[in-house]
Amino acid sequence: MLSALDMCGRFDYIAAMTANDSSFLPFMKMHGLGNDFVVIDERGQSPRVDQALAVAIADRHRGVGFDQLAVLSDASDADVHLTFWNSDGSLSAACGNATRCIARHLMDAQGKDSLVITTDRGILHAVDAGDGLTSVNMGQPQLAWDEIPLAEPMDTLLLPIPGEPTATGMGNPHCTFFVDDADAIDLAAMGAKFEHHPLYPQRTNVQFVSVIGPDHLRMRVWERGVGITLASGSSSCATAVAAARRGLTGRAVRIDLDGGTLQVDWRDDGVWMTGGTAHVFDGVWRM
Repeated sequence: MLSALDMCGRFDYIAAMTANDSSFLPFMKMHGLGNDFVVIDERGQSPRVDQALAVAIADRHRGVGFDQLAVLSDASDADVHLTFWNSDGSLSAACGNATRCIARHLMDAQGKDSLVITTDRGILHAVDAGDGLTSVNMGQPQLAWDEIPLAEPMDTLLLPIPGEPTATGMGNPHCTFFVDDADAIDLAAMGAKFEHHPLYPQRTNVQFVSVIGPDHLRMRVWERGVGITLASGSSSCATAVAAARRGLTGRAVRIDLDGGTLQVDWRDDGVWMTGGTAHVFDGVWRM
């Protein structure tokens, strides 16, 4: 098995070999708990990724396949800037698991134990949490109706929707239902239904959550612009915030997803998310 440093070196080798041929686009395939990403490094280059290319690469039958595509670009005030595309070609300001994966890759490649990352969500801080885990501060949650955003003023703790979900913004909108048994929910039907609810003018990520204990949640997720995913970092952060606001848990929780477990801690300086990452393979997309 290749080490993280070996994988970093192999990607750099592929990038160097194809640098003078514009018909090739090097990429990495990564995942965080099965939430999978294609990562393209455009630092020091002219942008090449657009909506059409993102959709083509996203096709799991004719392309590579991903939940999100992350593009690295230069940042004057940080180590790197990240832009995220969903598999339907829409943009997202935040993607927690992709941020952790890329932070792990860059820390290994550069011999660092912390990074500053900018996204359309804002400035994020990532640190090596030890034991192969990576932590990212996803920033403070957005709790006001117009920040999430919702279509009209209302209490974001209990929405006027059957099931009284909680609305939270993490740079992208979230709708969190607390249910007796998350595994009994028809996620495909319910996720698609609420993604497009008229209260969410920009659509929403949808979570169904069961409370296992005061610091333990079970969550399943439907991602806006993607569908069912095995995990979601921003959804996990939103769920932890919603559970704490409703008094169902404390501010530090373990969240069990279909793809594995994340630790989320809502601190004074933001919502910290910690978990494992994986660099699966490197490849080249022919333009």
